[in-house]
Amino acid sequence: MLEHVPAWLGQALSSVRAGADKLAIARPELGAGFPSLDLTSPAFADGARLPARFTADGEGVSPPLTWGAAPEGTALYALLVEDADAPAPQPLVHAVVWGIAADVGRLTEGAISRDGAGTPERDVGRNSYLREGWLPPDPPTGHGAHRYVFQLFALDAGVGAPGETPGRSAILTAMAGHVLAAGVLTATYDRGEAAAIGPVGAAAPA
Repeated sequence: MLEHVPAWLGQALSSVRAGADKLAIARPELGAGFPSLDLTSPAFADGARLPARFTADGEGVSPPLTWGAAPEGTALYALLVEDADAPAPQPLVHAVVWGIAADVGRLTEGAISRDGAGTPERDVGRNSYLREGWLPPDPPTGHGAHRYVFQLFALDAGVGAPGETPGRSAILTAMAGHVLAAGVLTATYDRGEAAAIGPVGAAAPA
């Protein structure tokens, strides 16, 4: 995928980024000022680099997540994972999970995987590649660090169903006006600059 984008193109696009203001958590229809959920991961700290095994450079499985007790009135949770620095008009969606039970406080490593019509516990939706499951981070070489933002929403009992295998738009429509609290956890990942190449036939440094 994007690992094949040449470094010079990644560098040329370095200023082209979707922006954090386009993330789901910033959407005005979801409301503002709701309480915070304590969302963490045993695999990385907030703001730290995402371990390679959760990316396209490794096994590409989804990372484990944990969160605190549900606020009063929570009927279910929804999770959206987006790349705020994708070289596109909108953030790239890496995962959608709908219908996580209110009494569940974690997702294990690899839990965001294709589940067809869903499971009794949750329904994994479509990422930006229109595939069901976790889309491993895969930033272009030379584009700089990307922020992968995990957004967990606690939703009330009045929330409607977004349909089977929902995408971002369906999730946002269903959640509008029903968010009781939300948690945000950010990981970063980048591919380093390409190594400098000297004149053809030049000897490599000792």
